[in-house]
Amino acid sequence: MNSLDWVVLIGYFGIMVAIGVWSHKRVDNVSDFFTAGGKMPWWLSGISHHMSGYSAVMFTGYAGIAYTYGVTSFVTWSFPIAIGIAIGANLFAPRINRLRSRLHVASPLEYLKNRYNLPTQQALAWSGMLLKIVDVAAKWAAIATLLSVFTGISLNQGILITGAITAVYCTIGGLWADALTELGQFIIQLLAGVSMFVAVVIKLDDKNIGFLDAWNRPELQGHGKPLVGQYGAVFLLAFLFIKLFEYNGGMLNQAQRYMATGSPREATRSARLSAVLWLVWPAVLFFPMWMSPLLVHAQKPDGSDSYGLMTEQLLPHGLLGLVIVGFFSHTMAMCSSDANAIAAVFTRDVAPVLSAKARSWNERRGLIAARVTTVVFLGLSMAVATQVNSPTFKDIITVVIKWVAGLMGPIAIPMMLGLLRPFRKSGPTAALTSWAMGLLAFWLVNYPISWNVDGGVPLQYQVSIPLAVSLVLYIGIGFVKPEDTPERDDIIERINTDDDSGAAAAVPAPATAQDDVQRL
Repeated sequence: MNSLDWVVLIGYFGIMVAIGVWSHKRVDNVSDFFTAGGKMPWWLSGISHHMSGYSAVMFTGYAGIAYTYGVTSFVTWSFPIAIGIAIGANLFAPRINRLRSRLHVASPLEYLKNRYNLPTQQALAWSGMLLKIVDVAAKWAAIATLLSVFTGISLNQGILITGAITAVYCTIGGLWADALTELGQFIIQLLAGVSMFVAVVIKLDDKNIGFLDAWNRPELQGHGKPLVGQYGAVFLLAFLFIKLFEYNGGMLNQAQRYMATGSPREATRSARLSAVLWLVWPAVLFFPMWMSPLLVHAQKPDGSDSYGLMTEQLLPHGLLGLVIVGFFSHTMAMCSSDANAIAAVFTRDVAPVLSAKARSWNERRGLIAARVTTVVFLGLSMAVATQVNSPTFKDIITVVIKWVAGLMGPIAIPMMLGLLRPFRKSGPTAALTSWAMGLLAFWLVNYPISWNVDGGVPLQYQVSIPLAVSLVLYIGIGFVKPEDTPERDDIIERINTDDDSGAAAAVPAPATAQDDVQRL
């Protein structure tokens, strides 16, 4: 990087902070901070949903997969995400929107204390928050890894810089700041991605390598196969189910985008836009990564530095700075949206249970608590990020695929399937049992069993078994021990219909945290 690249990078940081300051004026209460008051246009929600779904891990961990295996990086990652969101556009998006418009909640988990009970809500809230700390930590480590390639600064310095800038704009501006910065980040990434695509095409042409000829080169042998190695059919199917739940609300931040739109119909349109972007745009970003073995030799065994090395080699200064800004764009988009979602869960779902004072917060105190929680979450995730390459977490892609994908199912299944009528008989027993046994299955296949199997348990089973255990138990216990009640049925009906007559109209107001504490 030279002075021109630094100007681009610093200018980007300045714009992000300015957007946060401007968005601050639009945040008057907790609803504005967490769900934009339900006033976000569907197209902005869709772009925000897309941008908050991936980070610099794509340019490190998934760049390594693309460098090593080729197109399977797209087939087993962004393609199942696109399919999952497309399915969820009608299945989940309108129902999640009704959580805000019909039940008047500001956190995606807030409805669970009525749908199940308070212990279930707290179990999912605490485990979801802890998982998000690890997930976001991997994102900080990914962007810091790229920053170290370009600038030479240490991993911890990179984590501190990116985390501090993100904390400023997302803390003061809430979801509005997240969405507006994500719109700007999308435009930046569009320019950066196209620049890199063109640069690689030109470089291949200089080497007299055509697009079709490239796949026949020894360096790309086997790179055209959609499923290879540990990324096989079982992994693809497991990932499709995981992403169906995760990207439609299971990871909380995407649920907020659906809640922020003005109506269920707009939430559906938002999801469809995000699905199209996930189908098209990653292919543009992945193309240079697929061609990278022809242009660079990765220094790291997993190939995670290949994209960074390629940008340094191919792009002139100024454009190099723009691509680096693009790395920051994705990471800061995801991390800021995660921070906002976790702040919503803690402020609305956890704090009122822990503290009597929290149950009597007015709008001003609730907003202050939300901002403080955001800062604390970011600080914890940055601390964990310094340990990503430790023996506990191993490398970045291990954290993202094994930990996040493997643990997502047990947490998301009770939340997401609890929205749907066919699963109305699955109550607190089904939810808590499926959650607990899914977490136990994750631990067993990744540690005790893996230690006693030559070569360890294959990755596809590490991520699929916890999901399968949770899914079977949630559905099976619902049939064996049905716990549907008129009150729970009314909640489900209200989520599933826009009709204000009949059963939906009889739904009581959501119970307060104080009521639930008294029940315990």
